[in-house]
Amino acid sequence: MISSINDFKNPFFIGIAGSGMSAIAQYLKGIGKNVSGSDRFFNADEYNETKAKLEAEGIACFPQDGSGITNNTDLVVVSTAIEDTVAEVQKAKQLNIPIVKRSELLAIIAASKKTIAIGGTSGKSTTTAMLFDILEYAGLQPSIISGAGLVSIIKQGKIGNAKVGAGEWLVIEADESDGSIVQYKPEIGLLLNIDKDHKEIDVLLDIFKTYKENSKKFVVNQSHPLAKEFSQAAKQDFSWNGSDAGYKATDFSQDGLVISFKINGVPFKMNLVGKHNMENALAAAALAAQTGVPLATSAESLNRYEGIYRRNQVLGNKNGVWVIDDFAHNPVKCAAAIQACQPIAPKVIAWFQPHGYGPTRFLRNDFVHEIASVLRPEDEIWMSEIFYAGGTAVKDISANDLINDLKALNKPAFFIEDRNDFLAAVGPHLTNNCVLLLMGARDPSLEQFAKEVWNKLTV
Repeated sequence: MISSINDFKNPFFIGIAGSGMSAIAQYLKGIGKNVSGSDRFFNADEYNETKAKLEAEGIACFPQDGSGITNNTDLVVVSTAIEDTVAEVQKAKQLNIPIVKRSELLAIIAASKKTIAIGGTSGKSTTTAMLFDILEYAGLQPSIISGAGLVSIIKQGKIGNAKVGAGEWLVIEADESDGSIVQYKPEIGLLLNIDKDHKEIDVLLDIFKTYKENSKKFVVNQSHPLAKEFSQAAKQDFSWNGSDAGYKATDFSQDGLVISFKINGVPFKMNLVGKHNMENALAAAALAAQTGVPLATSAESLNRYEGIYRRNQVLGNKNGVWVIDDFAHNPVKCAAAIQACQPIAPKVIAWFQPHGYGPTRFLRNDFVHEIASVLRPEDEIWMSEIFYAGGTAVKDISANDLINDLKALNKPAFFIEDRNDFLAAVGPHLTNNCVLLLMGARDPSLEQFAKEVWNKLTV
């Protein structure tokens, strides 16, 4: 039975290339554990960037064939995507090695530090990164375990989603999609928002109720009606729409790729886009204040904030066409990403690749409503076919169904089944003053796709 960070020395991760798994693996290596792992994407004759960066940290990587699990392995870690039928899981059982899920291990790690958990349907990775940067800038030497790489850490040649600091604070991204958020008992818990995503609202309300009960201090976004109901004390909450929260954002403006606003009168300026990023920064500053960091220090830090992997990531501008890559994948996030790009240019052409047939079916009406509500007359929405990651999914829905729903609302919507045909098809729609926004998640090749679009773009 593994109940403490001290109960194991040689953990092995099955599916170590995943963002959540690689973050914990790097953290454990950073505190002195002998970490190893495997992944189905690791092939002996193929270069894999994640594998190379893990090995550079001293983490041994193996193909997913069981060869990495030995008699010395004293813990096997699996993600929710790893089924019991996987050969490595079977080998671990034969050797009587304890098996824990990623979320269980993260809860054990969180219990070993003063942890700040970032929860909510949208904005978790960005807020986690912002708070970490603030605490680091303030000299608190925090640690971080996140679902996305920070550009500031990626620049050091690392994956960027984990770092071990000498201080007492650990900042983690707490995921509600699999319900694992209820396992954490943080010093400070944050609730950013509650929107339909992987689960229905009533299920999410129950999950976040437990999350609040498990948090010593709980901070909520009073601008979000459902989140506001979970308030523990208004003085530690935040808002941008005039509630009685202790931390209030005002005077928001966006000039191209820069946003400006004030928090309790203190001016903030960031190289980001979108009101949702003001909200994320407001959350981070409010949390930092709970650790004793002044708002002015947060403002100084966030002025230098470099962003995270595939969140409004600007690839560049060619002849007036801005190309922006974004992780947006649920209805609210897609709408927010489109809105954030609208102040940049008079026309936004958004391309989206939905992931999973079940999630797309579940959120079909929400996608149509949210996207339709933000499109300006000159904007366009394009979609390619749903990303299929394998398994036993029922393929009874297509991205074209969403496009037809949008067309029925008289929105300029286009379906291009194979994304490799997208650039040629969209070419005549581009202008010398527009944004080409690429959206999607879960598909590990999306970053490369965005780079190919940028490289092949000719206007």
